[in-house]
Amino acid sequence: MSDGALSQDEIDALLAGVDSSSLGMPTPGSGGGISEQSKALLQEYLVATVQTQSSNLSMMTGTTVTMQLTQVDGVNRESFLQKVPDMVVAIKADFSSGFPGEHLFVLSEEGAKKIASLMNKEDNIELDDMALSVISEIISQLTGTQITTLTEKTGNKSIASVSPEATYVPKAVVALPNGDFARVTYQLSLGDGTNLPIWEVYGASVVQDIAAALSGGAVGKSTGTQPMAGIGNSAMGGFGAGPAMGQMSMPGTQAPQSMGGMAMGGAAMGGMPFGGVMGGSPMGGMAGFPPMGQSPQAFGGYGMGASATNVQPVQFPSLVPQASSAEQGNIGLIMDVYMEMTVELGRTKKLIKEILGMGEGTIIELDKLAGEPVDILVNHKLIAKGEVVVIDENFGVRVTEIVSPMERMSDMG
Repeated sequence: MSDGALSQDEIDALLAGVDSSSLGMPTPGSGGGISEQSKALLQEYLVATVQTQSSNLSMMTGTTVTMQLTQVDGVNRESFLQKVPDMVVAIKADFSSGFPGEHLFVLSEEGAKKIASLMNKEDNIELDDMALSVISEIISQLTGTQITTLTEKTGNKSIASVSPEATYVPKAVVALPNGDFARVTYQLSLGDGTNLPIWEVYGASVVQDIAAALSGGAVGKSTGTQPMAGIGNSAMGGFGAGPAMGQMSMPGTQAPQSMGGMAMGGAAMGGMPFGGVMGGSPMGGMAGFPPMGQSPQAFGGYGMGASATNVQPVQFPSLVPQASSAEQGNIGLIMDVYMEMTVELGRTKKLIKEILGMGEGTIIELDKLAGEPVDILVNHKLIAKGEVVVIDENFGVRVTEIVSPMERMSDMG
C-alpha cells in the first residue's frame, strides 16, 4: 500500500509464511499454459476414479455420497481465488515421486464442516485440530485411490505423495502453484440433498508429466523440446543420419552417402562395415562393438559412439513414513506433558433403581467376555487393546493391538 500499511491479506500471508509481494498483483498467464490434450487426458484418468471415490466416501461417512467430476480447466492464482469463499480448508498432498510436483485440494468452510460432522457423527462441529485431522484422512483416501489408478494406467510404480495436511486459512494464503495450473472441480452430492464443491489443483509440470505417461510418452519431468542425446544428430555419437542399411562397405572403400541408415560414433553402418573405428582407433569388428572374442568391458560396454550405456538399478521410494525434522521439533515441545492413560475392563448400563440397590457383594456383569482384550484409553480416547497380566503383585496390560486412525474416528460418534 502507498502509505506503508499492510492489508489484512498481506498480514495473513506473512503469518502463514507465504510471499506477500505477489498479493493483489496480476498473476502471469491465464491458464492457457496447459494444453487441451493434457487437460483431456487428466480428465479421462480422473473420471475413471470417481465411482471408487464415491464408494469410499459413502463407507467412511455412513451416508450415500456421489462424487462427480464437472470440469477440468487451466487457471492462475487470481482466477482461482475468485471462485472460492473467503475461508477455506486447504490440504497439501504434493507428489513426492513418480510425477513429483504440487498437488492440493481446497474445500469451502461449509463443505469441510459438513464432511467432518458426518465422520464424527456430531452436529455444529468446529474446524479444530481433530476435525482437520479427519479431513486429512479423507483426502489421504482420495489420493490413495488416484495413485492406484494412475499406477495401473501408466505402469509407473514409483508414484507416491506426502501425507496430506489440512489447514483452515483465508483463501489469500493458500499455497497455490505459480503461473498456470490445472483446476479440477468436483461436486459431492450427499444423501440429505446437500451439494458440496471440492477443488483439486495440479501444478503445470505434474499435468504435463501425467499426460505424457498416459499418452505413452516419456515418464518424468519434461526437459524441453531439444532432441534426445544421440538422436538426429550424428555429431553426438548416437543414431544419426548415416548410410542406408543393407549396403555393404568393405574396409578402405567409400561408404555410400544415402540417408536413412545409422551412424555410430562417426563410423558408418551402411550395411555394417567391418574394420570400423571408434574414437579413431581400429576395432577390427563392427563399428561401435568390440571385436569377436573380446570382452565388451574393454570398451566400457556396448556403447553407441564413444560413450557406454550406463545402466542404473530402479530406486523405489520407502514405504515407511518418515517424520520431517519440523514435525520432530514440534512434537519435542510436548514430550514432557502428562496424559491420563486408563484401562477399561468393560461397560454396562443399569437403571437408577438398580444402582441405588447395590451393596457389598453385588456382582456387576460387563459387556466383555472372559479373555477378551481390554481397551486402553488415553484422555478417554481408545488407542489400543491388550490383555491383563500380573507383574509381581500388580496388575498390568500387555498391548496386543494398536487401533487404526479409521477405527478411532468411527468410535467418536
